[in-house]
Amino acid sequence: MLLGTDKDGTTAWHYAATRGNSEILQKLWEWATENLTKEEIKDKLLLGTDKEGRTARHHIAKWVNSEILQKVWEWAKENLTKEEINNKLLLGTQKKGMTAWHYAAKRGNSEILQKYGSGLKRN
Repeated sequence: MLLGTDKDGTTAWHYAATRGNSEILQKLWEWATENLTKEEIKDKLLLGTDKEGRTARHHIAKWVNSEILQKVWEWAKENLTKEEINNKLLLGTQKKGMTAWHYAAKRGNSEILQKYGSGLKRN
């Protein structure tokens, strides 16, 4: 269910993030962390992209308060390498070159920018 995609590569996780539905994202995240492997969470939920190269984090940064992003961030710090966090999770871009931070800035989501923007590190 959660890992399945439609013809555009969009998952239920993407759709919930796109709609900014924190409650559904929270339930999906809880289910994922209880039922999926670390690799499935990393590859499908955190780094999986739709046909435009967008990950769910692009939409979460745009629409959602930071509560769900905090849970994702804590999981990422425990389960991803520093390279994956910096180069893929934080600075990964979609086809037009936009990062999650571009999406947050575009929507004026200053909470996300302030809380997580300070985590960016140059390699």
